[in-house]
Amino acid sequence: MNVAEFLETRAKAFSDKPALIFKEQTITFNQLRNSSFCLADSLRNLGLKKCDKVAIYLPNWPQYLYSYLAIWCCGATAVPLDFMLTEDELISCISHSEAKILIAKPKTNISLTGIKEKCPGLKNIIICHEEVEGFLSFEQLLEEGKSKFPEVEIQDKDYGIIFYTSGTTGKPKGVLINYLQLDAPPKAMTHFVDFNDKDIVLCALPFSHIGGLIYLQNCITFGLTVVLMDRFIPVEFLKNIQQYRITCFWIVPSMYYALLQLKEFESYDLSSVRWMVIFGAPSSPDALRRFYQYCPRAHLLHGWGLTETNAPTTVIPMGSKKLESVGKAAPWIEVKIFDDDDKELPSGAIGEIAVRGWVVTDGYYKDPEATALAMRNSWFHTGDLGKFDSEGYLYIVGRKKEMIKVAGEIVFEPEIEAAIHKHPDIAEVAAIGVPDKLRGEVPKAFVVLKEGSKLNEADLRYFCRQHLAHFKIPHYFEFITALPKNRVGKIDKERLRSKS
Repeated sequence: MNVAEFLETRAKAFSDKPALIFKEQTITFNQLRNSSFCLADSLRNLGLKKCDKVAIYLPNWPQYLYSYLAIWCCGATAVPLDFMLTEDELISCISHSEAKILIAKPKTNISLTGIKEKCPGLKNIIICHEEVEGFLSFEQLLEEGKSKFPEVEIQDKDYGIIFYTSGTTGKPKGVLINYLQLDAPPKAMTHFVDFNDKDIVLCALPFSHIGGLIYLQNCITFGLTVVLMDRFIPVEFLKNIQQYRITCFWIVPSMYYALLQLKEFESYDLSSVRWMVIFGAPSSPDALRRFYQYCPRAHLLHGWGLTETNAPTTVIPMGSKKLESVGKAAPWIEVKIFDDDDKELPSGAIGEIAVRGWVVTDGYYKDPEATALAMRNSWFHTGDLGKFDSEGYLYIVGRKKEMIKVAGEIVFEPEIEAAIHKHPDIAEVAAIGVPDKLRGEVPKAFVVLKEGSKLNEADLRYFCRQHLAHFKIPHYFEFITALPKNRVGKIDKERLRSKS
């Protein structure tokens, strides 16, 4: 992807059209181009060279997008960092990535001076929305830079991003995304859905995550308008759909469930929505179908993909009734199911999902062991378990680590969650395996009830008997007020496991 050319072309075609809308502030395509080019010019004046790394530590602000675009206009590598990271985590990622510049918003529990001292390779720290002595001002750099077209030769295999994973299975890994792969999400969207320059999309996913980044990629590729939220608030999400006549969006399952549970859902006009995609294997097909009560004219799509595969990798076709499936891959992507010996399995058999194609990461930055473990025989092994049906549709069963072995019987956590979700009093549920002296492991369910529910453990256990085999019924139920989630809104099962 030649980002500078995209910005130039869109600014000429849609000069005064809104590219971004953020808290009533409108940023046109021409302003997006000029701000990105000005920041790129200032970064080059600071000595930033092609392939240098620039870390970004910001909320979901327009400045995050300017930073991405400016870095790419320089042919450099963006290192997006989750705004919820601690100081120690920031230091780890900045040091590991060898970032030379950090673009950040100050936080009370983060010492930027301490970060600078502990990251000797960090040459400059740029501060947004504040002037702090000893640091550069983002706004001043925008003002001083020149909005000239950046002349930089970028190769397809140059790295445009290092995405750091959440680190729930150990130390965070830096996923390498090259400039060719920046084209992957828009190309996939062209195959799966019907984007056009009249679409208005709503983004509440963080830009430190590939799900949020896709909004930016689609914005400059298709010339569509992005309404930006700095964080997901369910009621505000619905208000934005109604106010801006949102046509499309993609979210994770926990966001979807939060929207469905709102009493106000039926009171908002959602008729503008043409389609929405849920990524991340929702555990309740029943909840998916309830969507049509409120958006009967919209296409509800279900998709799957990882940062390492430059999601979306699979999406069900428009109008498909196979809501339990995550669909099929685009023609340029191969997806297969392998057993533990890396042998391909037939349709219907459950195994690990593996992906091959130009969209797949080259590996993890400075981590040859993790790369070799995931990349075997040219296939990227995702850690997700799935199966194909006779028509070639992919179904996600769960993560490998979400497999519970109960006295030799295999139980998948999402299967338990889907059954419990059928109960009308359940707001959210997460199942995990816990040690058991007799059976090795047994299931445990963390349950969040809907407001006003009087459901007790005995009644829920009786309900489970109607929907689950006896060995799949949780041995323990723990009723809690909310499930822990990461910045993207996915349930953080590692935190649940650490407490059990």
